[in-house]
Amino acid sequence: MPHSLRSVIPRARRARAALLASAASVCLIAAGVPSPPEPLGIGDRLFPTLGNPGYDVRSYDLSFVYPGSNSKPLAAVTSIRALVTEPLKRINLDFAHGTVQSVDVNGAPATFTSAGEDLVITPNTPLPKGSALRITVRHTSDPVAEKGRDGGWVRTEDGLVMANQADAAHLVFPCNDHPSDKAMFTFHVTTPEGYTAVANGVPVRTERAGGETTWTYRTEHPMATELAQVSIGRTVVLHRRGPHGLPIRDVVPAEDQALLEPWLEKTADQIAWMEKKVGPYPFETYGMLIARAQTGFELETQTLSLFEKELFTASSYPKWYVESIALHELSHQWFGDSVSPRTWSDLWLNEGHATWYEALYAEETAHHSMEQRMKAAYALSDRWRALGGPPAEPKEPEAGQKISLFRPNVYDGAALVLYALRQEIGTAAFEHLERAWVAVHRDRTATTADFERLASTVAGRDLSAFFQGWLHGQKTPPMPGHPDWASGPAEAPAGARQVG
Repeated sequence: MPHSLRSVIPRARRARAALLASAASVCLIAAGVPSPPEPLGIGDRLFPTLGNPGYDVRSYDLSFVYPGSNSKPLAAVTSIRALVTEPLKRINLDFAHGTVQSVDVNGAPATFTSAGEDLVITPNTPLPKGSALRITVRHTSDPVAEKGRDGGWVRTEDGLVMANQADAAHLVFPCNDHPSDKAMFTFHVTTPEGYTAVANGVPVRTERAGGETTWTYRTEHPMATELAQVSIGRTVVLHRRGPHGLPIRDVVPAEDQALLEPWLEKTADQIAWMEKKVGPYPFETYGMLIARAQTGFELETQTLSLFEKELFTASSYPKWYVESIALHELSHQWFGDSVSPRTWSDLWLNEGHATWYEALYAEETAHHSMEQRMKAAYALSDRWRALGGPPAEPKEPEAGQKISLFRPNVYDGAALVLYALRQEIGTAAFEHLERAWVAVHRDRTATTADFERLASTVAGRDLSAFFQGWLHGQKTPPMPGHPDWASGPAEAPAGARQVG
């Protein structure tokens, strides 16, 4: 209830209402009546009902049957293996866009209902702390988006791809939809003849029967739900080798293979460039998924980054810019995928680093000055903070527009923090920090506080005051080494392309 309304309710009435509510709760407890199902969350500041308490997911096994049309629901089965971390009488999963036919818990049928964007499951017997948990949900997965809701399945000209960031994986499959609970994934995708299915990880097997093909893929490293990717379409899969024999596989529309090849062949050199900056590539494979779709963004889905075809074919994008955007998504494999944010307020760690290496790559390969880009960002930084909050304390996304979380303050605004840090501690210490960060936290989640502590350790001095101003302050601090730089109320430049 809004405070302005609550303030006009007489105090005596409020007290009586509270007493009645308390008495009703006591009666329900005494009678053994369970509380009604409700949506839960793990308390993320930006997404309070995202994720669920009481269990730790170890693996997902996802099966999808594509009906040959991207406007019809897919038949699906989601199997989850987890460890119970606190006694549970109910299990909440995030799931908001599909029909559930049945749920089994540890092999036995369980009752279920929905509450908000949660699927609430009641097993036959309570689950003790430390016990193993296996949930199987038979459901549909609907590619037709709800009005006013972004993400989940994205319909392409010839099929489907996924775009689950930040809170849309649960529009595709039941899950614990928060990056703090990473897990292993296996995908089984059945398609009619003429379609190819590709998913995160590496291929396990391909089975053909009755005019259909079932494609199975499995990750070799844990993954956040928002990074899951399944591509279904009339596509071709291209294979090549990267540094140290790393398998690179690209997925492109079959008709566009020759057109896109000049861009695809750059990936191996870009991986080598990133490895020189921050260390070995962290996963089992990499590649570009180029889709005939209109999304307005690119996305760093783990081992298989999603791109719009238009990025590579529109004459308005210069070559150096396209290459730097490809590098941006590649760098996310280290920053955001391998090292994932513990909360969504830590998003700057993903996007700030990806923007940093995007800009550094443009400087080293196309002579676009990093200093000039950071000076321009500094001039806009106070405006960005006013509109979107400080980099490490972003404001909530706008209602019904979760993608609005991805504002300039977590892209160039956050890269500006890294520039200031390099100015503050020196290039050698900064480069040491970057390599240490991805090595220490590989395959794990990390927080802003973790980064601040590691930076202080590497620098050999307490950087708390520096980070308080640069990451958490409402006003942009003076730039070390550039006392003449000024931040004013200038308008942000228009026309920038959204990147993930």
